[in-house]
Amino acid sequence: MKIKTLVALAVACSFTASAHNIKVDQTLPLVEVKNYGEILVKGDDISYQEWSSQDMIGKVRVIQAIAGRSSSKGLNQPLMAAITDSKFAQDSYQTTSIINQNDAIWGTGSFVKSSAEDSKKDFPWSSMVLDEDGKVAGAWDLQEESSAIIVQDKQGKVLFVKEGALNQSEIEQVLSLIKDNI
Repeated sequence: MKIKTLVALAVACSFTASAHNIKVDQTLPLVEVKNYGEILVKGDDISYQEWSSQDMIGKVRVIQAIAGRSSSKGLNQPLMAAITDSKFAQDSYQTTSIINQNDAIWGTGSFVKSSAEDSKKDFPWSSMVLDEDGKVAGAWDLQEESSAIIVQDKQGKVLFVKEGALNQSEIEQVLSLIKDNI
């Protein structure tokens, strides 16, 4: 009886550590963002267009799905810096950041929006999605107040997924996956 209890506890803990429903070697669950969506910049003008996870087919991507909190954004900053330093070819690679405005500290939604728009201006080659209602986090069953990193190939197959901060070995693994699949 004791062993069954330990096994049940171990299984429960493994689900808690990895709550998402994203599977390696499969495509991401389909999701669309209609409230705000992809941020577009033309000159000094900012606009939004509806976004779908199907829009990410055709390039190798690192998807950073983050809560609308500065602490969440900082979790995987070392990976984002390493990607920027790698200068991957824009015709075959793109970073997509999906900001969950619904998972922000109460009263900071407008700050999250302006911060996302500023980031798009600073990194115009990146794809940035502002998800007002948390549709992506809901569809992918992502942890609150966190950051998920997903690598997908040009056909949309998931090659890597982790919620939380990546360690140095995982950062190197992500960079290798990008290089091997471009």
